[in-house]
Amino acid sequence: MRPTFSTSTFRHSLASSRTTLRANRSRFTQQRFSSSTPGSSNSTDAAQKKAQEALASASKNATQLWESARTKVLEPVGQAVGKMLGSYKQPILYNLAVGRELAKLVYRAEGLQPPSLNTIQSVYASIWSSASNVQFWRNSVASGEIARLGVYGLQAYGIFKIGEIVGRRSLIGYNLH
Repeated sequence: MRPTFSTSTFRHSLASSRTTLRANRSRFTQQRFSSSTPGSSNSTDAAQKKAQEALASASKNATQLWESARTKVLEPVGQAVGKMLGSYKQPILYNLAVGRELAKLVYRAEGLQPPSLNTIQSVYASIWSSASNVQFWRNSVASGEIARLGVYGLQAYGIFKIGEIVGRRSLIGYNLH
């Protein structure tokens, strides 16, 4: 059984809560604007100065860390890779720069962006619902669509196998030597 409240009880509690809220609001309003009094500007200036000093210190430390990492790690690695590439280094770097600029142009012109997580989830949900539906497969066989689906499946399998070959660095099996 649900408890019942009279209308007058509800109105009384509503009115008392409104007065409490108004009292709290006026108290917070006074506290909120207390920082704009003339005497408090010194503490505000001090806090701003302290924040700027902390930012400058953090920036200086980050710069020093980047420089030490660059000289200790990145330069030796870059030199080793440059020696391995030999005379191919300059054409490879040029082609990479051209590819990067071309990708930027295409990205901007087409307004490309990666798909959202909701889009990916909805696509996989629709694929799974189609694959688990018997009527979909019957219609695919009847219309000849099954051949196109088979070619797509074969392409996906081929790409997977190429990835395996590249990952193993061997065409057949693993190199155990």
